[in-house]
Amino acid sequence: MTAKVTYNGDLRTSCVHLKSGYSFVTDAPTDNNGLGQAFSPTDTVATGFASCMLTMMGIKAQILEGQ
Repeated sequence: MTAKVTYNGDLRTSCVHLKSGYSFVTDAPTDNNGLGQAFSPTDTVATGFASCMLTMMGIKAQILEGQ
C-alpha cells in the first residue's frame, strides 16, 4: 500500500503518501453537495492522468537525449 485515505465527514477526505508523508485533502464540489474548497476526487483522477502523461513524455525525452 502506498497511501492512506481517511474519510473526514462532510464529503471530505485526507490522503497521505506513506513513504514521503506528503498529504492533500479532497472535497466534493459544490454541485455535488460539497464545499468545493479543495480538489474533488474526480479532479485528482484527471490531474493524476495528466501528471502521468507528462512524466512518461519526460522519461521518453531523457531516453532520446541519451542516444
